[in-house]
Amino acid sequence: MEKVIIAAVTKNFVIGSKGKIPWYNKKELNHFKKTTMGFPVIMGRVTWESLQKPLKGRLNIVLTKSKLCYENTNVIFLNSLKKALEFCEHNNYEKCFIIGGEKVYNHAIKKADKIILSILKKNVIGDKTFPKINSNWTLVGIKNYDDFIVHTYIRKRKIEKN
Repeated sequence: MEKVIIAAVTKNFVIGSKGKIPWYNKKELNHFKKTTMGFPVIMGRVTWESLQKPLKGRLNIVLTKSKLCYENTNVIFLNSLKKALEFCEHNNYEKCFIIGGEKVYNHAIKKADKIILSILKKNVIGDKTFPKINSNWTLVGIKNYDDFIVHTYIRKRKIEKN
């Protein structure tokens, strides 16, 4: 199963401010929706609360230590990223998307196979940022839109010697 991080960031890598996304970009939201539709999306509790309702057409997996309840068959609550990934693997999903927030991205970047990063062409002040993309990742694609650029990275694999 492919584990994909998907995020929108500003040029200064801000992803949030006081529990909210500090911008609105309809084209970027459409890109996110089109990319994730039909696949599970894994998110932290703060991200879940910022959405105010489940994302349609996707299984919403919320990571929380609290006992939350929501009357919807497209929402489940688990207490760790590990359990969420195991759940997706066990249920034979082709891929799953990790959609935030900051703590979840920081854990997921060590486990993910791919990153799809929309970089908005502006800076915003915020209190949550996306983790640094280090040398473990290779940039494999760039797609330009009017207000943002999508960078696609894949994890570098160690070449095994025979």
